[in-house]
Amino acid sequence: MHKGRLEAFSDGVLAIIITVLVLELKTPHGVELSALKSTIPALVSYVLSFIYIGIYWNNHHHLFQAATQVTGAVLWANLHLLFWLSLIPFVTAWLGENNFAAVPVALYGLDLLLCGLAYYVLEITLIKAQGPESRVKSAVGRDLKGLVSLAMYVAAISLAWFSLHWVAAAIYAVVALMWLIPDRRIENSLRLYHANEPDAAAGQTDDRLH
Repeated sequence: MHKGRLEAFSDGVLAIIITVLVLELKTPHGVELSALKSTIPALVSYVLSFIYIGIYWNNHHHLFQAATQVTGAVLWANLHLLFWLSLIPFVTAWLGENNFAAVPVALYGLDLLLCGLAYYVLEITLIKAQGPESRVKSAVGRDLKGLVSLAMYVAAISLAWFSLHWVAAAIYAVVALMWLIPDRRIENSLRLYHANEPDAAAGQTDDRLH
């Protein structure tokens, strides 16, 4: 199956998630700067979640740039990821409205963990659909950064339950910063593939001439 509809649908869902996310922000009552003080937790949680959605959109785009086709299993794995991402506005609102309290911080981390696991499942499913020697497999590799992120989410959730919720929130921010550093694996893999295309095309022409 062609991947175009999956990419278009995913882009649309992520755009809606960001829209819902910003609509959760409440306008403060008052015209003084001090009126913004009560909205700081909501603004901080919004910025953090916006960054996470942006990271997933970026990585999702690059991942499917390396793919050539999708299967039914890939479609369901992608929907599984979108489901957990669609809950981010809910956990973000609860987090901001309760000033980063322990339970909302833990639930926020749980959703991030499930998003990360869903993305990992999507990678595995997409690799299976493309084949073990595919560009996707070459680009993704062992995805150590993804696995480290999952471990950090688990640690943060545990800390939140022990009332170290500000430490847990800081860990979520660190993970986001980790992913803001450009990951060139897929870009380099695609660049190498396209650089070799002229050679492959020339080889096919020579074969036809013979």
